[in-house]
Amino acid sequence: MEDHGFLQYAVVLLLATVIAVPLAKRWRLGAVLGYLGAGALIGPSGLRLIGNTEQIAQASEFGVVLMLFVIGMEVSPQRLWVMRRSVFGSGSAQVGLTAALIGMTAVMLGLEWKGALIVGLGLALSSTAIDLQLLAERKELTSAHGRLGFAMLLFQDVAAIPILALIPILGGTQTGSSDGGGELLAGLRVILTIALVVVGGRYLLRPMFRAAAKVGTPEVFTATALLVVIGTAWLMQLVGISMSLGAFLAGVLLADSEYRHEIEAQIEPFRGLLLGLFFISVGMSLDVKMAMGNPQLVGALLFGLLSIKALVLYGVARFGAREDNGQAVALAALLAQGGEFGFVVFNLAAGNALISTEHRDLAVLVITLSMAATPLLVRLRAEVAPAGKVKPVREFDKMDAETPRVIIAGMGRVGQIVARMLNANRIPFTALEADPEQVDFMRQFGNTVFFGDASRLDLLRAAQADKAEIFVLATEDPESNVRTARLLKRHFPHLKVFARARNRNHVFKLMDLNIDDIVRDTFFSSLELSRHVFEALGYDKATAADYVERFREHDERVLANQYPVYDDEAALLQSARESRADLERLFQADVARDAKT
Repeated sequence: MEDHGFLQYAVVLLLATVIAVPLAKRWRLGAVLGYLGAGALIGPSGLRLIGNTEQIAQASEFGVVLMLFVIGMEVSPQRLWVMRRSVFGSGSAQVGLTAALIGMTAVMLGLEWKGALIVGLGLALSSTAIDLQLLAERKELTSAHGRLGFAMLLFQDVAAIPILALIPILGGTQTGSSDGGGELLAGLRVILTIALVVVGGRYLLRPMFRAAAKVGTPEVFTATALLVVIGTAWLMQLVGISMSLGAFLAGVLLADSEYRHEIEAQIEPFRGLLLGLFFISVGMSLDVKMAMGNPQLVGALLFGLLSIKALVLYGVARFGAREDNGQAVALAALLAQGGEFGFVVFNLAAGNALISTEHRDLAVLVITLSMAATPLLVRLRAEVAPAGKVKPVREFDKMDAETPRVIIAGMGRVGQIVARMLNANRIPFTALEADPEQVDFMRQFGNTVFFGDASRLDLLRAAQADKAEIFVLATEDPESNVRTARLLKRHFPHLKVFARARNRNHVFKLMDLNIDDIVRDTFFSSLELSRHVFEALGYDKATAADYVERFREHDERVLANQYPVYDDEAALLQSARESRADLERLFQADVARDAKT
């Protein structure tokens, strides 16, 4: 490529990114659809501003490689072992069932069984790049369907190796006894390469990054990180393994490294830019002429692919992984498209005469259209059927514990600490928690926790609130918190109620009920943090502690003064402005005195 051609391509790609992605986000379509649209516009089927799309596609593959490397660093080997059931159970079920259904459909449409098998396997794979990017954009990587989707995508990357090995065998390019030895040799080479990456990575990567960090030059550390990723991907490619799988393994080996966060920071700019370039290259591969030439056939195939994969994904998630309906629908919308690895599968299949070039081009077009449709499907699913986790319906627990001195409502981060201190001093208490999952989790550690809603009078009586001495109101929801406090004051006036409050408005509502003691969620931790900051700035411990104590007393006075007018917004704002000025004068007097001293 000539220099002026390279510069022209670079300008066009960057300009398309700068214009298309912000517009797509503004229209709430997401960055992925913006990249795909920009690629379709500037590619051979659009304005033809870029003709040589193959080189761009090859370069952009590293975006997917870097993305898998970063994701691998988030998955420790222990977590990977925990995920084995989802990876090999749900993943194999999804690939096997999808390949079988699509393969049978292809046979009914007139394709030979060998070609139909490869078509089924190739279309069973989904787009790792698009799916993980969409999950990251929507902050759903840790959701139930996000974790299950990631497990399935990981299995698909592993399954790509035997699929590629199967194509030459079905195509008849390897026959006879020598082929068996060749396949065995190839399999051993794959196993040895993976073992080399795992063993070498375990004993070489950390010393390598330690040496790069000692140099003290950021460029050396960045070059080392890129060398590890690209070198591992290249080594895997040499033996016919997916580059992205190799990068993922390298990331997993560095998951527990002390340099993980620094590596992520150095890799992130390259990952984001090259991944965007990958999506643009997918958009440029869209053959609009073929789609317009036979829209009925292309539309039917696209609908068939999305429908079959969505049904299989829903079934595996709902009945195999036991996810609820919302999570199963979310997974079906996310992974229903074809994957970028399908391009490689169908090119190799056409080269081995398993499918015709016309069938290959049609399959590539359907995959590309399905990838472009995915962001729209995900957004439509979010609007129509949100994937919020529905809490299981079950009866509240019967409480058979001894008469408590203390009742704790809410076993979150606050209630747990109170319970641990009571346990340590052998003070009998009853704990109530309205989240069934939290109840089951706490019981694993030997805690006596009952599933129940503390804002219900019958459950308060069942918990023996009439015989207890103290009630600790540690629920996180302010509305439920206030509702419970109102019940306690009305029906159990003898109880001393200690309540947590999320914010000042919550405090005011509890003060209306004359609660015995109110503790703001983050107030004291913020004071402690401020004390450490002053000490780090050079103030002695006594001065820092004095400043913190003075601020605490000032803020509590302000809170008491604002309580009578908390429902008057204008008066509340005026009080806030006055208190800020008073606080500044309070500390400025100390500054002036210190200056004289």
